[in-house]
Amino acid sequence: MYKRNAQGWSKHIDFMVLDIVILQISFILAYYLRDFAWVYSRHAYRNLGLVLVLADVLVIIINNSLHDVIKRNHTKEAFEHAKHSVLILAVVLVYVFSSQLGATYSRLALAHTFIFYYLLGYGVRTLWKIILKNTSFRRTRSNMLVVVSEANAEELLSKLLSDRQAGYEIVGVVLLETTNLRSVHGVPVVCEMRHAANYIAKEWIDSVYIDAPINDKKVVRLMDACATMAVPTHYHVPYMSRSGVKRFSEKIGGTTVLTTAINYATPVQILMKRVFDIFAGLLGSFIALIIMAVIGPIIKIQSPGPILFTQERIGKNGKHIKIYKIRSMMMDADDLKKDLMEQNRVKDGMMFKMDFDPRIIGNKILPDGTRKTGIGEFIRKTSLDEFPQFFNVLGGSMSTVGTRPPTIDEYEKYHFHHRARLAVKPGITGMWQVSGRSEITDFEEVVRLDTEYIANWSLGLDLKILFKTIAVLFSGKGAM
Repeated sequence: MYKRNAQGWSKHIDFMVLDIVILQISFILAYYLRDFAWVYSRHAYRNLGLVLVLADVLVIIINNSLHDVIKRNHTKEAFEHAKHSVLILAVVLVYVFSSQLGATYSRLALAHTFIFYYLLGYGVRTLWKIILKNTSFRRTRSNMLVVVSEANAEELLSKLLSDRQAGYEIVGVVLLETTNLRSVHGVPVVCEMRHAANYIAKEWIDSVYIDAPINDKKVVRLMDACATMAVPTHYHVPYMSRSGVKRFSEKIGGTTVLTTAINYATPVQILMKRVFDIFAGLLGSFIALIIMAVIGPIIKIQSPGPILFTQERIGKNGKHIKIYKIRSMMMDADDLKKDLMEQNRVKDGMMFKMDFDPRIIGNKILPDGTRKTGIGEFIRKTSLDEFPQFFNVLGGSMSTVGTRPPTIDEYEKYHFHHRARLAVKPGITGMWQVSGRSEITDFEEVVRLDTEYIANWSLGLDLKILFKTIAVLFSGKGAM
């Protein structure tokens, strides 16, 4: 029976166990420095020790903290372990204060715990990676036969042999063509293609790697023979090697398919994001109602019309949605936009931004050339007009963090690579907003930031963007 390689966090169970052990050792050391006593002799601290274990496991799974842990360099590892430590501390603090046990635990001991944990954890992870890279400790190696064309053999063998942690030993090569070659990249050519099935039947072969056209009859016959012999085969799908996409297999309609996507989320991650959106939506909607009650009468006095502005936008994967904003512009703003396009700071017209927009309620240019602003500019500067979009978040058409939804006329100008930013639900805030907001007038830079967000998405990244958004709002930097 074939043993499939572990996926996701489970393939790094060794790092998870080490992490839990180091966190517990740090906890014990910190308490011993404080009271020179065994930390688990006290009931409250025994409970806290269990919370530390649960918090560590929870952050590893939800934040995907061990992603590419073996490939990280020292700087990346230091940053990722610091982020992981802060998230665990946040979970522990939530427990401490929600259980009203803040006075029970020593803040100094808790601080020392995470100082020790960061230093020891970074050191142990680095040492363990060195051990793994220089030994075969982690995996039982299996014999693998490679079937490939002569033209691709050298490049493919170089890639396969470069992975020290792959868990296989390449014991031979079978070339599709008849050739006089005796070896490729130091691996022996063991037989011709027509004798491959017999060779596999007689020799110690655990699996077969095939890089060849699937419509080649010789390849199909070999794969059928391997299936009959119950020998696992790995078929190389060329497109699945494309950089910049995640790849995995799944079942659709009873058929097995190979899927590529810019990124993917687990059902647990999607559930956690939705639960967070519901809580944020409830809080944000309540604040929106208060803002509307205070600012609404001023808007109606200065510009008769509805307080809420509804606009059709493009949501996830091209779905048309209606978003809500507090109206900051005159009622005929869309009609006036056509006459102001020459003053658009975004020259390719993919977005619309002006230094001083006369369509905003209260904006006027006085006879002496002085620019006068009013309530419209104020609510845009403070981003108060965005709060009704929490109604969209509650309804599920938007998320708290995502990419900004384009207008229909902007969407009609999109090229293929622009559509990548629509791969997630639109958000009230996102990578673009916390990286400059209105200072960024190059739409390609907006697309790059949004695509970077989607490709590197995690719940931890969402929290980071939210904290940055709060800082940006209070500073007013980049608002428009």
